[in-house]
Amino acid sequence: MPKTDERLDLRDAVSLDRPWITIVWDDPVNLMSYVSYVFRSYFGISALESERLMLQVHNDGKAVVASGNREAMERHVEAMHGYGLWATLAKADA
Repeated sequence: MPKTDERLDLRDAVSLDRPWITIVWDDPVNLMSYVSYVFRSYFGISALESERLMLQVHNDGKAVVASGNREAMERHVEAMHGYGLWATLAKADA
């Protein structure tokens, strides 16, 4: 039977594998059409998907727009800030 410490280490390693997410938050400044444009142009997604995400930001106050490793999500957050959008990164829910 493994030691308790080894099991804790395994759980920590599994939690490190959880992806990171980029969250875009609603703001009182940017037009909905602009937010949709940013999603289309930066992420290269369809007009329909960009509209869906933009409406989620508008109606729910936020939307997860990307997930992956921490470095990529940091780049996405910086890019969103460059477009004037409010964005953060966080660990994805387990």
